[in-house]
Amino acid sequence: MIVFCPIPIPVVIISGNKEGYLIYVNDSGSFENDIWTVVLCEGGIVRHYQTSQLVVHYNATFDIKK
Repeated sequence: MIVFCPIPIPVVIISGNKEGYLIYVNDSGSFENDIWTVVLCEGGIVRHYQTSQLVVHYNATFDIKK
């Protein structure tokens, strides 16, 4: 199942320390890593990452704390 984000959520890609915005998540099942679709801030490139490859960025607007 694909879950779309109504507002793009800022995320940080762990490998390479890149920043981007989450567009949607594709649920891979209960024993698999979900696939996250992210637009990178640098260049606007769309990439797919697994859950273990990124974290939600600190953002006071969404009250997300470190």
